Amino acid sequence: MDERAFKLYEKCEAMSVLTQKACNHWSLVKFIFQIPLILTSSVMCILNSFDDGKGNMKIANVVVNGVSVLLISYQSNLKVFEKCELFKNLSNQFLQLAHDVEAKDQEELDRNTVNIFIEKYDALIATCLFEDIPKSIKLDVIKIFEGKALPLQLNGGSGLVINKDHTVYKGELCHLQV
Repeated sequence: MDERAFKLYEKCEAMSVLTQKACNHWSLVKFIFQIPLILTSSVMCILNSFDDGKGNMKIANVVVNGVSVLLISYQSNLKVFEKCELFKNLSNQFLQLAHDVEAKDQEELDRNTVNIFIEKYDALIATCLFEDIPKSIKLDVIKIFEGKALPLQLNGGSGLVINKDHTVYKGELCHLQV
């Protein structure tokens, strides 16, 4: 396989794993928000069934309703559902691109074909919200793909640094030491 195509293939694999792990993270966040919402909805239903029409349950209803609105607001502000879908779609698209590169025969991998693959990769990278991927996930992917071509956002230029004993350095931007 052409060297550029092979490096692109490795980067697509790394990005597929990275975005899948990010999807899993945001799915967990979504789940964590949904449990209290289900509980507050249930409590409101129970409180409303005890209401005798004299307003005894008014304060409890307001408090429980306020908690529900607060949770929904946080979830909406974090854009949890959108991030889940974005990372899930990106994972599938990076994996598909990796399969497309791998499926090409050596004779079919001319300069133009590789450039088309790179343009697709660049378009996918541009839509990835790296700032919404936890640092621990990024470091995990760096360890998984040690010695392979990594996207620029993971190769040390973004401040993610690991030394030989896998200690994480914080602070200054420097290159990956593996």
